[in-house]
Order: sequence, then structure tokens, then C-alpha cells
Amino acid sequence: MKKPQLSLPLEPDHMRRADLPQSDRELVANAIRCLEQKYLVKQDCLTNPEATRNFLKLRLYGLHYEVFACLYLDNRHRVIRYEELFRGTIDGASVHPREVLRKVVETGAAAVIFAHNHPSGVPEPSQADLRLTQRLREGLSLFDVRVIDHMIVGDGEAVSMAERGVL
Repeated sequence: MKKPQLSLPLEPDHMRRADLPQSDRELVANAIRCLEQKYLVKQDCLTNPEATRNFLKLRLYGLHYEVFACLYLDNRHRVIRYEELFRGTIDGASVHPREVLRKVVETGAAAVIFAHNHPSGVPEPSQADLRLTQRLREGLSLFDVRVIDHMIVGDGEAVSMAERGVL
């Protein structure tokens, strides 16, 4: 079995959260390492939405620009890789479904969890978020890849579209 791979972030975490005090940046970095060891190195299944939410909050919270990311999962929902696919501005990111589909197929994922942040701090899904999720879900269904969830990270919380019944 292949060891999971993590994509390098678009820039170092200490640059992404420059407004946090050094002690908080170190705490966030340690928490990310702990979660990656537990859920990515051991390849545990992501059956707990709260653990997934916490991992994604640590990765995406506090950014001053929008990031669209994907957790690629195998057929037992073990993490293959976490990857940040698109980076935008303070109020949006251009997500290209064709590129998302290509990346998912390249990894051989059986399922995915999409995530992005709202720099405004309000994690409510917009109509554009709902439309994009539906387009990605329809496209990936052609390859028998399941979209498990799409989480939106805001200030201190993350909204799960699956828990809201949107997926």
C-alpha cells in the first residue's frame, strides 16, 4: 500500500497566518502535525466528521485569501492526500471543474471531500458554492467517485454541506 502524500502548501504556514502571535502559530503547526500523523500517516478512516472538520479548520482558518482544497480518499475513506488546488483573493477563488476532475482521476481516489475557506469569517455556503459542488459531484459520478462532503471554514467553525443535507 502506498504511503500517503501531502502536497506542500502554497506558502509556509507561518506566512499564511502572519497576524497570529508566534506562540499561536507554533500551536497551530503542532496541531496540524498531530492530525496529519493520526489521519494521514496511519491512514485511518475519516469516519468522524468532527475530526475531518478539525483538520480542515486548522489548514484553512485564518487565511486572508480563499483556498479550495481536496482530501482524496480511497474506497475505505482513508486519506490518500490533502491538496490545495486553487488560491484566490479575499472574496473568492476561481475553481476550474476540469482541473479538479483531472486531479481526482490522477490520484485514483474513490471518494473526495472538498473544502474551502471564507475569509469573511461567515461559513455559510453561497449559491455559487452550491452550484460548484453540484457540478463537481455530477462530473465525478461519471468516474464512480463519490463526493462525501464539501466543508466551508469560517471564523472558528466549519459548515458541512453533507450534514446540511445538500449533498
